[in-house]
Amino acid sequence: MHKLKIQYPVIDLVKTGLNIRKLMDNKQISVRDIQDALSLEHPQAIYKWLWGQSLPTIENLLALSIILETPINEILVIGNV
Repeated sequence: MHKLKIQYPVIDLVKTGLNIRKLMDNKQISVRDIQDALSLEHPQAIYKWLWGQSLPTIENLLALSIILETPINEILVIGNV
């Protein structure tokens, strides 16, 4: 039986965080603006995205795409597989 070898994309957390920061800066959107828009009690989750320590949940990623007026695939940065 032939095994199919599939390479799945890997999201580069650090580059994605830098990209989110760049998109925020381009739109003049602050961490506080995003915190308020997403109804987050604390900004730590957003800073973790920006520092490349974690990714937004799919719901928050969808909201970010609307806030930043940018498609999700232009927010995430695919790294080397």
